[in-house]
Parts: sequence; structure tokens; C-alpha cells
Amino acid sequence: MESSETSTQEENGGAGTADDLAFDVFSRNCPSRGTLEHVTGRWGSLTLGALHEGTFRFNELRRRVDGVSEKMLSQTLHALERDGLVQREAQPTNPPRVDYELTPLGRKVAERLLGLIHCLEGRMPEVLAARERYDEMREGLGSC
Repeated sequence: MESSETSTQEENGGAGTADDLAFDVFSRNCPSRGTLEHVTGRWGSLTLGALHEGTFRFNELRRRVDGVSEKMLSQTLHALERDGLVQREAQPTNPPRVDYELTPLGRKVAERLLGLIHCLEGRMPEVLAARERYDEMREGLGSC
């Protein structure tokens, strides 16, 4: 390894440069693309954000993520569990109790998502003004 490569890896905590990464989400066959879709899809991001608040039972989580159907929440939780972001714990009680919580990796991902969510929520006046300008411009063009 050349000295410039060594110093770059040391600066990046031994991770190497971006060119050395084994995964590339922009590549169609990269498995990271599927995980990104699970995390950034509407229900995935809202589910991760809600679980950042704590442990939830299924119906509690469904109420917190307003608008998600039982089927979509179930599919979302399965995908996030498979990706190692959510942990499902079944309690041996009668009736059975199932709790969902974030894994350490899920917590890191959720924290980054919440940063984006808070940014968007804080900038909504700008977004709404941009939408209004866009809609007015489109109306001025007619039905092109």
C-alpha cells in the first residue's frame, strides 16, 4: 500500500476512501439499495422514527404511524427486522405479547432520518411557498 493510501485510511478511521467501499447504492445490483428503499420508503422512515421514541406493541405502533394499514406495517416491520434495524420480541404470555424496538444499527439510522425529518418540518413554510409559486406558474402556462 502506498503512503498516500495509508494516510487516507488513517484519516478515515481505517475505512479507506470512497472508491474502496465494497457497496455502492448507485449500482443496480448492490444489496444496499434494497435496504435504502426499506429505510426511506414512507412507512419505513415513519416506523423507524416512531421506534426511536421507544418500544412499541404492534397496535401502539400502528396508532403512532397514523395512516399505515395493518398489512403495510407488518410488511415494513418484517423488512426492517430482516435488515437488522428492528428487533421483534415475543413475550411468552397469554395472550401473546410482541414488542418492537430498534437495534443499535436501527437507532443510528433513525437518528439520521430524524435529522432529515426535523429539517423538513422546520422548513415547511419555504416548501409551501415554493409549491404555491410552482402551482401559480403552471396555471399561467395553461394545460400544456
